Amino acid sequence: MSENSKEKQEDQLPDGESVKEYGQLILDHKIHLLSVIGEIEGHECLSANTKTTKYEHVLPQLAAIEDSKETRGLLVLLNTVGGDVEAGLAIAEMIASLSKPTVSLVLGGSHSIGVPIAVSTDYSFIVETGTMVIHPVRMNGTVIGAPQTYDYFKQMQDRILGFIASHCDAKRERLEELMLDTGMLTKDLGTILVGAQAVEEGIIRQVGGISAAIAKLHEIICKSE
Repeated sequence: MSENSKEKQEDQLPDGESVKEYGQLILDHKIHLLSVIGEIEGHECLSANTKTTKYEHVLPQLAAIEDSKETRGLLVLLNTVGGDVEAGLAIAEMIASLSKPTVSLVLGGSHSIGVPIAVSTDYSFIVETGTMVIHPVRMNGTVIGAPQTYDYFKQMQDRILGFIASHCDAKRERLEELMLDTGMLTKDLGTILVGAQAVEEGIIRQVGGISAAIAKLHEIICKSE
């Protein structure tokens, strides 16, 4: 790697601050590591006590990865409870549109709007104890009780289902069944999938950990070059 390239990467992710502020690192072999943790923060700032992934940090870095001649691939680690729908979909769409090889690994959990991010990569993994929660769109704040409001909810839910179905092997109809299931969550709708269950449903490709994820990313990189 040339000195100019090193300086450019250091400018993008300041040394010592990249993990603390952005949850990102440049690994050996020119792989970019992005961690999506806590709650995905949208247009409103969350409490300082809440672990968040800020989309205004992630989107510019994804653009930089696409433009970089040095970066060969992206590894996404997820342990998120979900969060802002628009922000989560924006991150998922950006990852899905990258020309660089991408792999995701679900650690702990990838719930709600974290599901589209998990499936947005070229290949996806989940650890044996990892969980995914699929449930209907929820809204915070004042909701106007008008037909247009419910239509908007339905449109948003359709966007999420459409994205997930187009980036994994699960059928849209099955995803909707999982989303609207009333038998699993006592006071809510939805489904919790643990490890191999997410693979059996066709949402995640394989059960595996970090070694398998990195090995797969290297494999995809080699095939693409």
